[in-house]
Amino acid sequence: MSDIIDTLASLERRDPQQRRRQLLAQLPQLVARAQTASGWARILQGVDAQAIDNLDALRALPVTRKSDLKELQMREAPFGGLNTTPVRQLRRLFVSPGPIFDPEGHRQDWWRFASPMAALGLQAGHIVQNCFAYHFTPAAFMVEGAAEKLGCAVIPAGIGQTELQVNAITALRPDAYVGTPSFLKLIIEKAGEMKADISSLQRALVSAEALPPSLRSWFHAHGVPQVLQLYASADIGNIAYETLHEGQVTPGMILDEELILEIVRPGTGDPVAEGEVGEVVVTSFNPDYPLIRFGTGDLSAVIPGISPCGRTNTRIKGWMGRADQTTKVRGMFVHPSQVADVLRRHGDVLRARLVVSGEMASDVMTLHCEIADPDNPQLQASVIVESLRDVTKLRGEVLFVAPGSLPNDGKVIEDARKYE
Repeated sequence: MSDIIDTLASLERRDPQQRRRQLLAQLPQLVARAQTASGWARILQGVDAQAIDNLDALRALPVTRKSDLKELQMREAPFGGLNTTPVRQLRRLFVSPGPIFDPEGHRQDWWRFASPMAALGLQAGHIVQNCFAYHFTPAAFMVEGAAEKLGCAVIPAGIGQTELQVNAITALRPDAYVGTPSFLKLIIEKAGEMKADISSLQRALVSAEALPPSLRSWFHAHGVPQVLQLYASADIGNIAYETLHEGQVTPGMILDEELILEIVRPGTGDPVAEGEVGEVVVTSFNPDYPLIRFGTGDLSAVIPGISPCGRTNTRIKGWMGRADQTTKVRGMFVHPSQVADVLRRHGDVLRARLVVSGEMASDVMTLHCEIADPDNPQLQASVIVESLRDVTKLRGEVLFVAPGSLPNDGKVIEDARKYE
């Protein structure tokens, strides 16, 4: 199986311009294939697939967000007409919370988990204790597919029953744990109570929850020296993953090789500047379930430069929160897209953040606007106030602030109300 590792390594260390050219060359075919599915045919109606061969053309297409999936799937069961492989020709059909239905096709390592598992050092001959749930949702099968590709044996442990988990580790001596970080902590604590030897577990790949530095350090102190996290979703599979260099975790997460990434201002499809926090939008070249400008609803930011580990793909900071900041003000919903609509009317505004303050039943809405010259007498706050009212149907105030003074956290709407 060393050829699998070598193939992954050659892809991950490609010249960035070569990777970009190869992905863009596949875009017309991806769009054309997607348009054979009824849901994508509606979304991409009138789009000339052959013209979508560059990033500017891709960015002109609409963003389809994860939050849209339930409505799309209610309209056309089970996958909203976004699947290009017929339902009865798929390998598995999953039910994720929502409920949101997710497909899996027959291609090996369909979810592209081999790269993050290989980054942890897993290869043929290793044993993996798979502690993701096998019930309805796809995470456990993401691991299964990658383990098969890499030649790893799997203990299908699932979740729960920590004593049985510890007994399995002591008897079968797996090399790695894959699952949530919180459940790994429970297993280690149970092993301590049982005075069981789980020292074979030298590696862990964790996901689906945050991994704060304090918890990673706790794992190191309790006998698991290599702990990496990955960022994935039930719709896309692997999105980005941590790597090691000289035994140390490298900064950021490496983007999967089969995705085009955009970071956009929440509620819009407009790209943000490199390093600025925004919503993660991906285009996935999955032949069974293509996703074109798919808004994950997650926040992240691009880290400039090449990773010390030698992988040359884009790096992101990982999961940084949720992009859906829809807020109810005086009984009416205000959406990030409405803030973007106000900004489009006023080119002098560089960035903006709508802050909702006050106490319950006494909401105050203030649009904080970054402008080049906050003292510019020709820029009338009253004009922007009118735009805000026109778009949101609510009265608000405007506050001019200096460029760069708003936090770089991806928030377009901040709910700062007190409910005590």
